[in-house]
Amino acid sequence: MNVRRSAAVLAATITVTVIAATPAVAAGPSPSPSAAIPTGLYGTSDPAYDGVWRQSLALLAQNAVGVEPADEAVTWLLGQQCADGAFAAFRANPAKACDAKVMVDTNSTAAAVQALANDSRGDAAVTKAVTWLKSVENPDGGWGYSPGGASDANSTSVVIGALADAGVTVPNLRKNGKSPYDALRKLALPCDAGTDAGAFAYQPDKKGKLVANADATAAAVLGLYGESLAGSPQDDAESPATCEKSGDDPEQPADNGAAWLAESMAKSGHLTTSLPGAKPQPDYGNTADAIVALSSLGLHDQAAKPLHWLETHSKSWAAQGGPAAYAQLVFVATTAKGADVHDFGGQNLVTLLNATGPAPKRIDEQPTAGPAEKTASDDNDGSLNVAWTVGGVLLVVAIAGSVLIARGRKRGQQQ
Repeated sequence: MNVRRSAAVLAATITVTVIAATPAVAAGPSPSPSAAIPTGLYGTSDPAYDGVWRQSLALLAQNAVGVEPADEAVTWLLGQQCADGAFAAFRANPAKACDAKVMVDTNSTAAAVQALANDSRGDAAVTKAVTWLKSVENPDGGWGYSPGGASDANSTSVVIGALADAGVTVPNLRKNGKSPYDALRKLALPCDAGTDAGAFAYQPDKKGKLVANADATAAAVLGLYGESLAGSPQDDAESPATCEKSGDDPEQPADNGAAWLAESMAKSGHLTTSLPGAKPQPDYGNTADAIVALSSLGLHDQAAKPLHWLETHSKSWAAQGGPAAYAQLVFVATTAKGADVHDFGGQNLVTLLNATGPAPKRIDEQPTAGPAEKTASDDNDGSLNVAWTVGGVLLVVAIAGSVLIARGRKRGQQQ
């Protein structure tokens, strides 16, 4: 998820391409490339606007592939926390107590919780951060980027993932009778919205209109299923995602969002982004997020073409984006059927991610591919992709008289 726009840019347009997934921050001067990089921090770019975010994604991705990060990497992240439990995008002097001038935010805090939830070294920090996140829940059940800010799909979703990872029963977390899921569903476009049917808006615009946004949609799909930024590998869904009226089904809006993402990528294999007067460009980060969202619902056939495109085209983007970009690709490779984190478009994502920070404490050997190992590839035109491989396997199984029991897309989530 590229939550992760400047507040000024978000107000004007939410279709800006970002090189790496970095949190939304107030607009400010361009960071200096010569700024000193703190010990333990991943990446080499100025961390002023994304230090906690990229560190959290790096640690979360390492956890997904059995890598125990260095003590100094975890210590750096823990040192960024304020006494009340919140995190800012970056604190240059963590020894100084947080005051009103420190711009804490829900995105950095939630990402840190997700990164630390499975690490005993972060237990106390997670408890404090969860308490703070609960304290800044909005009356509509959601969260904005800044405490008290209007709820948006991205912030609400990343907080849901954090709370779920921390063991909170999210549907029971209510303000004025509203749950976080209620806040997300309010941002969903209906199935009669034409080409935008099923998409999610970041927030209503000034006139209260919902405008489809790929970033928000990928985030909301994961959020409504209680998933973290990393998603989770799933068996094949029973059927492709289509937009249907939700009725009493609390998860249908997520499926509708997945259907919109799949349709948006069906022709080109990727999402695009554009600015007024500029030629549309491939949106690597949001394409990665969309694949994770589809794969986490078991929609592997609909994710197959985008997966092939990303494997083929993401090398330069990831190298420029650094740890957050490599983490996004790790999330793709560990959720998408046919992907391999050790051979993603010819790249070992584990090695590349680890190289952006301090040497890991331990690397466990464990399966690090998606739900099914890749058995064939075609890097020429994308026509022979994972979907064909999976289909061939299923055909053989059918001829042999076996029965494949597909796992349902609707996974049990308390509502």
